[in-house]
Amino acid sequence: MPATQASKYSSAVEAFLAEGPQRLFIGGGWMPSRKGQTFQTVDPGVGSVLSSVFDAGSDDVDLAVQTARQAFRNSGWAQLTPNARGVYLHRLADLVEQNKATLAEIESLDVGKPLPQATWDIENFSATLRYYTDLAVHIQYTTPIAVSKHEARVVKHPYGVCGFIFPWNFPFLLVGWGISPALAAGNTVVIKPAEDTPLSTLYLMKLVKEAGIPDGVVNVVTGLGTTAGEALANHPGLNRMSFTGSPEVGKLVAESCGRNLIPVKLELGGKGAAVLFEDIDVEKTVDALCGAVTLNAGQVCCTATRWLVHESIYDQFVERTRTRMGAVQIGYWDDPQTQMGPVVSQKQRDRVLGYLQKARQQGAEAVVPGGAAEVPGKPEGFYVKPAVLAGSPDNVAAREEIFGPVPYILKFKAEEEAIELVNRSTYGLANSVWSHNLDRANRVAESLVAGNGWINAHNVFVHGVPYGGVNLSGLGGGVLGPATLFDYLRDQSIVRPL
Repeated sequence: MPATQASKYSSAVEAFLAEGPQRLFIGGGWMPSRKGQTFQTVDPGVGSVLSSVFDAGSDDVDLAVQTARQAFRNSGWAQLTPNARGVYLHRLADLVEQNKATLAEIESLDVGKPLPQATWDIENFSATLRYYTDLAVHIQYTTPIAVSKHEARVVKHPYGVCGFIFPWNFPFLLVGWGISPALAAGNTVVIKPAEDTPLSTLYLMKLVKEAGIPDGVVNVVTGLGTTAGEALANHPGLNRMSFTGSPEVGKLVAESCGRNLIPVKLELGGKGAAVLFEDIDVEKTVDALCGAVTLNAGQVCCTATRWLVHESIYDQFVERTRTRMGAVQIGYWDDPQTQMGPVVSQKQRDRVLGYLQKARQQGAEAVVPGGAAEVPGKPEGFYVKPAVLAGSPDNVAAREEIFGPVPYILKFKAEEEAIELVNRSTYGLANSVWSHNLDRANRVAESLVAGNGWINAHNVFVHGVPYGGVNLSGLGGGVLGPATLFDYLRDQSIVRPL
């Protein structure tokens, strides 16, 4: 019986957790790993075990890839019209919506995020699946080419087997961002969820089965990064690969794919900046940025963790930040008052606290000191307090991704100075500009090196608008936009001399 049994969760979730060890999902069936080894997933809010999960090895991953290849060739999935595939995918979206409460509860338990945030993630999954399903129906798959003395065209086909390795911060939402365009295009998929947060992805497979999607089209191999993750990244039987996570691991995945000549999509980390000019509404802007940086306990790759504040409003901004961050309600996922839950693991908690220590050693000012947090009745949970630092742009906390609720404030005088400070970063995921002067805001936003720029908002995700990174933040194309569907369709030219 899971150690969190005393928590108030639904009978559906209780029954699901009692099924452990959680098995792999390959070829439409549930199976243990061949070696029988398991690992544990933990409720970060209380620090106790939720369930044990089978740890897939290279043999299991090979079986999943070969099964997906057979399904691509023989199940009929790739040969269906986009509209016919859409029947299954819309049915899956319907089932996700019908099971939203259960999925959100599992996501909150596994990740630690408050229930409203997890619920939004589940809703986003369905919206993403529907967006790409409908887009696939309306695009052109055959394009004539006007060339002299030849009849020519380009035809688009699905690639085949697509591998996905997902992180632990938005496990369900990111599965939707990843596999939706791949499935809508007619590919088959092998998913390796993060070992910290595999449960919602496994529950999704129950719905995949119920939706009637052919066996082998969607497969899940749970496991550690050093076992299942490495085996999937190195597998020569893939036709495409997608990894979401840290730049350090992304480089290793890219190396593996390069050796096998497999195209790879990398969605990596960030050190996002918010540039705040003197004409902003300070109170509203502080509230918005504090909400952004505490979302999912700051474990958001694109969130604003560098706040560049014009010198004329600096003192007012800092004072409001002290008040706002000090009022953040930290708690367990099922408490309606909770605004920020725990970080995902003890390892992540140690990382955040370690950065606070290193930053102060390098001279950072602790505007809000942060540190370990205690939640009544949850002494073993992995809670941290929001922190706010300020000082030199050379400080480690101003340069490196902490992945926690820790923004760093920098002061600037002129527009050019702000642009230079932002563009010092080796990352390039997402920045925002805050000003009532829209000419200036647009000019500065276009000058900041990143895949995404927002004006008077941060963490904005709209289906149909491309989202991706440059530099250390990613390569190989982004997500959410129309181009992502085409990433999962290969071009073939057909030419006949006249």
